[in-house]
Amino acid sequence: MSKGSFISASIGRKFLMSLTGLFLIIFLTVHMSINLLLIFDDTGDLYNIAAHFMATNPLIKVMEPVLAIGFLIHIVWSFVITLQNMRARPIGYNKNKQSVNSTWASRNMLILGMLLFVFMGLHLSHFWFRMKIAGDVPHTLVMQGGSLVEMENAYELVAGFFKASILYSILYIVGGALLGLHVSHGFWSAFQTIGLNNQIWRKRLYFLAVVIGWIFTIGYGIIPLYFMIKF
Repeated sequence: MSKGSFISASIGRKFLMSLTGLFLIIFLTVHMSINLLLIFDDTGDLYNIAAHFMATNPLIKVMEPVLAIGFLIHIVWSFVITLQNMRARPIGYNKNKQSVNSTWASRNMLILGMLLFVFMGLHLSHFWFRMKIAGDVPHTLVMQGGSLVEMENAYELVAGFFKASILYSILYIVGGALLGLHVSHGFWSAFQTIGLNNQIWRKRLYFLAVVIGWIFTIGYGIIPLYFMIKF
């Protein structure tokens, strides 16, 4: 099979979807790890240093457009695969049988993806746009390497956002739960597509996928919850 026919085939699209999904899971893990610094240091210094490093590191700058392309491919391919599955599904498909043979997340991955897409848009407008485009983030001095370094006060922006709005905090907790569901099924499905789908690996990967889903749900949800409770 040629490269072009492989990509145009169903298995090729699913394979590309799996690779971009796993790539995005790595990014989301790094992103979550940095964001968790918000709840371990109320001075904000740790988070500001990490955010400053991510904003100024040359490698990260190179990876930003790669990440954006990965998101676009993942989103476009999800629609393509969903439409393909809808066309291939026989008329009168037994929905009760479908619910027995698959999880809710697997049957609603497109809906989960669309909700996450809306949530991602809100997230970008709340933080990324203000830091990267508008440039209206206050600056602060942080002790780093024995000297004071001026950098954006990303902690004040993020922490202030959650402190100011219970509604948005709840929205972000829900977003974390949606992300956990989406990632849980996506992780397990990706390895199935790659080929690790025998009985032994299937059970192990399914268990690991559930664990990862809960890690993302708690990891992203605990941050707004922390500010709701403490402040």
